[in-house]
Amino acid sequence: MSESGLPAFLAQEIEKRYPADTCERIFRGFAEARERPVTLRANTLRAAREEVASELDAADIAHEGVAWYSDAFILGDTRKRAVWDLPLYREGKVYLQSLSSMIPPLALAPRDGADVLDMCAAPGGKTAEMAALAPGAHLTACEMSAPRAEKLTFNLNKLGVTAVNVMRTDARRLDEFFSFDQILLDAPCTGSGTVRAGDAKAAVRITEKLLAKVTRSQRSLLDRALTVLKPGGVLVYSTCSILPQENEEQVMAALKRHRDCEVMPLTGALAEDAPARPATAQAIADAAERCELPLLANGLAGTLTICPTRLYEGFYIAVIRKKAR
Repeated sequence: MSESGLPAFLAQEIEKRYPADTCERIFRGFAEARERPVTLRANTLRAAREEVASELDAADIAHEGVAWYSDAFILGDTRKRAVWDLPLYREGKVYLQSLSSMIPPLALAPRDGADVLDMCAAPGGKTAEMAALAPGAHLTACEMSAPRAEKLTFNLNKLGVTAVNVMRTDARRLDEFFSFDQILLDAPCTGSGTVRAGDAKAAVRITEKLLAKVTRSQRSLLDRALTVLKPGGVLVYSTCSILPQENEEQVMAALKRHRDCEVMPLTGALAEDAPARPATAQAIADAAERCELPLLANGLAGTLTICPTRLYEGFYIAVIRKKAR
C-alpha cells in the first residue's frame, strides 16, 4: 500500500497521469469513500418514487434526493443490511446502486421500440434501470460467465424486468448478424474508481497485469460494439475507473479505427448537426455544467471522468454516435 492508503500501482499511475493538485483531490476522495452512504434507486417497474420514500419514512430511514435523477436516494446513517431487511428490498421495489453507476443508462437514454444491447450486463442493475426508463425497449443483455448470468437472470426477475433477452455469450464475439440502435458498454475494468483507502484486497487486485488484461478486453468490446451499432445509433462506453488508459485513451483509439463514429458531448454545446439530447442525458449534462457532479479534467472533451468522493465512485462516461449513412 502507498502512503495514501491506495494500492501502490494505482497511486503511481494516478501520480503519473494527473497534476499534483488533482492527485491530492483524488486521494482525498478515496479517503472520504470509507464513509460513503448507502444509495439506491427506486425501481419504477415495481413502485413509484413516492411509495419508496413513504416506506423509507415508515422504517425511520432518513433519505434525500438527487438533483439529476428523481428516482435516486441517498440514505442517512444506515447500513445496507438494514435495507436488506425491508419488504421494499425483498419485493424488488428498490435496487442498491452507486450514484455513479446510475449515470450511464441516463446518458444512453433508451427509447421505447429501440433495439438496446447491454454488452456486459451482470449483475443487472443497469439493465433493469434501462428497462424502467423505457419499458417498451427491446432489450438484450449479454453475460459470458454462467454464474454471473444466473445472478443477472435472478435480479431481472426480482425487479420485474420481463421483456429482455439474456444471452450467455462473450459480447466480443457477437455475430455481425445482430444490430442495435443503442448499446451500453459498461466495460470490465480495474475498478480503480471504487477503491476505498486502506482496502487491502484492492492492493492485491489492482496491478499492472490486470490493467493490461482489461485494456485488451475493452478494445475488443469497443470494436464489436461499434460494429453492431446501427448507423445513426448511439453507444455509451463507461468504466468504474479513473485511469485514462481505460477511458478517454480507449475511446480516442476506437474513433481512429472507426472513422464513421464521433463523440456526442455530455458537456459543452452540441455540434450544430448533432441531434438534441434526450431528457435524461440533458439532465446529466446540466448537472455537469452546474458542477453538481465532481468531475476531473480528461483528454477528450465532452466525456465525463467522475472523481471519487464521499458520495461518488470514480467513473468514466462517453457517448459515441455512429454517423448515419
